[in-house]
Amino acid sequence: MTDTAADPSPVDAEARPARRPDRPLTGGRTDTWRHPPLVRISHWLNAVAVVVLIMSGLNILLAHPHLYWGVRSTFADPWVSIPPLPDWALVPQGRNLAEARNYHFLFAWIFVANGLVYLAYGFLTGRFGRRIWPTGRELKGLGASVAEHARFHFPADDQARVYNVIQKLTYAAMILIVLPMMLITGLSMSPGFNAVGGVLLEIMGGRQSARTLHFISAGLIVGFIVVHVGLVIWTGPFNNMRSMITGWFVIQPPGSTAGPKLGRRRSTDEGDVP
Repeated sequence: MTDTAADPSPVDAEARPARRPDRPLTGGRTDTWRHPPLVRISHWLNAVAVVVLIMSGLNILLAHPHLYWGVRSTFADPWVSIPPLPDWALVPQGRNLAEARNYHFLFAWIFVANGLVYLAYGFLTGRFGRRIWPTGRELKGLGASVAEHARFHFPADDQARVYNVIQKLTYAAMILIVLPMMLITGLSMSPGFNAVGGVLLEIMGGRQSARTLHFISAGLIVGFIVVHVGLVIWTGPFNNMRSMITGWFVIQPPGSTAGPKLGRRRSTDEGDVP
């Protein structure tokens, strides 16, 4: 077996700073500290806020379920029209524009405050640099990572200590592009904000463009959530949920891969892994 403490690999370099020590488990597994308390709390606050924002946003959208580009609504030629949605997909239940706006604005500020705390923590502690920002070496391996994902091959051994390059690029894009775009387009449509800083609406190309970009941002977030939850289930819902509740994540023996049936390849050091 190699001595990982002496290996200056990206996995080791990222896994060690300001961490609790690993806890050995039976069967060659290791319990490793993955998510500090603030990250876990902000994750669940974010999850609740985003779900309410999406469902209340759909209720607001249904007041006029058509999207356009530019300054004016070209009623005869919308860019896209939204079909009717069931009441269970809306907050509040049933069509209610006034209450939907109240929910939307309240949880938007919860989302913003929570996001600012998370961003400050990530940058001040260097967590973003260690966990989110991909290295040049990782970017060179992007093609191999895409091929692994296409085969639904996800290592569950020591490589699972860190995010792969696709995860890092996706998280970075969400944090630095999609979520800010949703916030900025939302603010640009606010009459109260326009009274103070209406220049945002001009930058967006008009109210209808801002509304459409806001919808696109929300769609990208929904797509991210669907893929994220799907991979959480595929790679082991109990282990993944446990890590986001307790902070501890189980690393499997060398050669293990995640999936509905945990697989282990032959180890050259240990022979057949039982």
